[in-house]
Amino acid sequence: MRMQAITLLASLLFLASLSLAAQDVQSEQAAAKSQERITREVRHELLMLPYFGVFDYIGYKVNGGTVTLLGQVVRPTLKSDSENVVKRIEGVEKVDNQIEVLPPSTMDDRLRIRLFRAIYQYAPLQKYELGVQKPIRIIVKGGRATLEGVVDSEADKNLVGIRANGVSGLFSVTNNLQVVPSK
Repeated sequence: MRMQAITLLASLLFLASLSLAAQDVQSEQAAAKSQERITREVRHELLMLPYFGVFDYIGYKVNGGTVTLLGQVVRPTLKSDSENVVKRIEGVEKVDNQIEVLPPSTMDDRLRIRLFRAIYQYAPLQKYELGVQKPIRIIVKGGRATLEGVVDSEADKNLVGIRANGVSGLFSVTNNLQVVPSK
């Protein structure tokens, strides 16, 4: 009799631990789905900002309910607007806004325009000019350019780099473009 009671108790404890493990897996899956949803909504809200242009770059990281905003923008209002739209997303508990506002500079503004023309108005790269949101972001600070975004091929990445390096007046060009083949 005593052996049956011990066996029954051991079986109940085993079943309880299985139940808890299943609940842990379900809560982890729910958290992952919530994080995916927040990531999609953050991306959407940032792309919908009215003054988010080709000379701005905003990146983000989602870690649970905390969203960290990164990048550089030309307008100070874009920094605060991006934080405000992300704060309103359901599930976001905290926003760490690390976006840098680029200092105003006539020289940098001229370089931005020349880089835009060199890249987007070059025939083989004109396909990237289509659409409202340009896939190649041009960041200029103190005469140094950084290219962020995505292109379809390694050849396009190299061509963009060559075109950017051909713009006079730049001290350096950093090509951070990522290759994501179009489907």
